[in-house]
Amino acid sequence: MKRAAAAFLFALGMTTVSAEAQTLKDLLDKLKANWNAPTEPFRVAGNIHYVGTAGLGSWLITSPQGHILIDTGLVEANSQIKANIEKLGFKLTDVKQLLNTHAHLDHAAGLAELKKESGAPLAASALDKPILEGGYYPGQEDEKALDFPAVKVDRVVGEGDKITVGDTTITAVMTPGHSPGCTSWMIPVKENGKDYTAFLFCSGTVALNKLVGKPTHPTIVEDYRKTFARARDIKADIFLAPHPEMFGMKEKREQIRDGAPNPFIKPGEFNTYAATMETAFEEALKKQTAALEKK
Repeated sequence: MKRAAAAFLFALGMTTVSAEAQTLKDLLDKLKANWNAPTEPFRVAGNIHYVGTAGLGSWLITSPQGHILIDTGLVEANSQIKANIEKLGFKLTDVKQLLNTHAHLDHAAGLAELKKESGAPLAASALDKPILEGGYYPGQEDEKALDFPAVKVDRVVGEGDKITVGDTTITAVMTPGHSPGCTSWMIPVKENGKDYTAFLFCSGTVALNKLVGKPTHPTIVEDYRKTFARARDIKADIFLAPHPEMFGMKEKREQIRDGAPNPFIKPGEFNTYAATMETAFEEALKKQTAALEKK
């Protein structure tokens, strides 16, 4: 378990957390301080707004007819998310659709409560549906520290499926590996009279996933490789992700200036990031394979 905690820490890039954590529960307790740290909400581009915490992304896609909320954080962060939505002049009760990138504690724990309070239906992938409705980490069902409140999925989405609320339509892109049904979202953006495409990438990290021996899910290695191969052809102007550090949110926010180019618009940035994740995945696969062979 100590090794699993270290792997989880590395995968999340949480190098500032003490290495003294002895168990996964210890690590999670330390990570919560970062994950739940508050930050001010802001408009990213067009009708995309960041309403999450300093450590975990939550995205509000607005329209005059209602809004889409993608991902939550931990349960403790729900009050922040609700307050952030209101600070931007919107209401949780105007959220008409809840979406999830992947069924892990840090991105799905708050869904059940916000679903109840908003009255909005939840859409997620077929392979992540049983995980969301069971409230566990796949392959780590006995590790209760990773459990989260179960939430009912009202609609199953797959490749190319579209979610429409008002005049906004976003498209599901299946990018499995990090979770069995990891779902990314392609979001059209209009900024200063120009059309752009934002890509909210589910994730490509290995984290606690087992790639060999008893893999987290049977096709996990194939899934990761398919996702990375597809990532090379993704055309996006704005790269977003569930963890702010993945796309340099803090640094970009500091560059926002009236009349200046939007720092979040960086065509090709996602492709570069995905290439680094592919290299990290292959290295992790080699290490896990070598460790298994030594047993």
